Amino acid sequence: MNVKELNHPLIEHKLAILRDKKTGTKEFRELIKEIGMFLCYEAMSDAKLKKVEIETPIEKMKTGKLDEDNYAFVPILRAGMGMLDGVISVIPNAKIGHIGMYRDEKTFEPVNYFFKVPKDIAKREVIILDPMLATGGSAIDAIDLLKSKGVKKIKFLSIIAAPEGLKKVTEKHPDVQIICAKIDKCLNENKYIVPGLGDAGDRIFGTK
Repeated sequence: MNVKELNHPLIEHKLAILRDKKTGTKEFRELIKEIGMFLCYEAMSDAKLKKVEIETPIEKMKTGKLDEDNYAFVPILRAGMGMLDGVISVIPNAKIGHIGMYRDEKTFEPVNYFFKVPKDIAKREVIILDPMLATGGSAIDAIDLLKSKGVKKIKFLSIIAAPEGLKKVTEKHPDVQIICAKIDKCLNENKYIVPGLGDAGDRIFGTK
């Protein structure tokens, strides 16, 4: 599978706090932002740099710089918004799109209600943000929407992922790399990730 799992003691430490049901809204938001930064750092490991010449206080030199205008972040509403500040701090000039989805509690299928992206989205590398990759339905729908707009290079950043969702997404879209902080055990009968961290959107926005 085209999946990269971050395997680092610092990530494990932060996930332990994030998962704890006693962790409050403020700290939960901060951790989602921080882990989002780490995921973005990993996502940019194959970024192409353009050669530029700069002058340090000592001498002129040639170096590489990222063309930030080549990128767009697309959070899946609403939980994906929790990761946005973290990734924007890494690539501040990237454009932002939004995909609105919610899960039908009877069918567990995603329902799309909003889609707004930059007009030139097809020219950009798009990084989708969603803290939880559970069944994979929302991820597949988001990727389908972006590909229908002509996007050729897509990555998907998720904090916690379930094996069932990873299998489903990579089978449908093998060209899309998924980068996650942790792959958990499985989904339960209600399609929540186990052990997971609960409903990420509710915990980010304090709605439960």
